[in-house]
Amino acid sequence: MVIFVCLAVTLATLIYVFYLPGTLQLGAEKTQLEYLRERKEVIYENLRDLNFEFKSGKFPEADYQSMKNSLEEEAAGLLSQISNLEKTARSGAPSRRIRGTTV
Repeated sequence: MVIFVCLAVTLATLIYVFYLPGTLQLGAEKTQLEYLRERKEVIYENLRDLNFEFKSGKFPEADYQSMKNSLEEEAAGLLSQISNLEKTARSGAPSRRIRGTTV
């Protein structure tokens, strides 16, 4: 009896984990510009959190500066990409569509 219950629970768990429904729900399609803007907001939020945690004493000065510089460099690169894409969008070139996923 115990073996039967264990087998039933194992089978139910395997079905639950590996069963794929007939249709998959994909995220909405986004342009590359929309994706970059979302990423920029995430980086800005990370900078705010880093600043708060540094002021609360969780990070030494050297670590804070290192992480801050890294995030600022990434934000600068994103801003450059956003600017280039906005220029091409104004010139009338079609924007690329990418499949949106949660980041």
